[in-house]
Amino acid sequence: MDDSNDALWREAKPRTASVTADWQIRQTLIDGVASKDVRAVLGGGGALTEAWRADWGLDAVGLSQVFAKTMPGHAISGWHAHQHTTDRLFAVAGQVRVVLFDARPGSPTRGQINEWVIGEQRPTLVVVPPGVWHAVRNEHPSALAIVLNLVDVAYDYDAPDHVELPLDHPDIPYRFARAR
Repeated sequence: MDDSNDALWREAKPRTASVTADWQIRQTLIDGVASKDVRAVLGGGGALTEAWRADWGLDAVGLSQVFAKTMPGHAISGWHAHQHTTDRLFAVAGQVRVVLFDARPGSPTRGQINEWVIGEQRPTLVVVPPGVWHAVRNEHPSALAIVLNLVDVAYDYDAPDHVELPLDHPDIPYRFARAR
């Protein structure tokens, strides 16, 4: 090796492991948040992927409504939270970035961010407890993404349990990278 290469090796810093030995994303989860990577079972007619099962034990709340959200290329479902509702997010088509921010008073993980890229290539269920801010972005510039939400409290048409903040809110320390 020449001297310039030796200098590079002395400056280089070891990479922090981003996944565990069983390929789970390595991050400390916000209090009350859960996630589970799942596997697709390939068969003659395609693939079957479970999106949620009570016996996974990820949360103890019931299931009241399931809905699908379609997201065109690079669309963002901005910062929102619920007072009472638990969201369970699962991307069935495309790839989406799910970002959570804990601003709950008294939470042991107050101020913490969690982030996943989930979808066809990485089927993952993300459980978002009440009070945790979350946003979702379609990572593809033109392909449609579809996200299922399996909630414990059905949407109330007369009094929605849904509050929103702008994407650039100064109290949320996360900014989505510019779309390429």
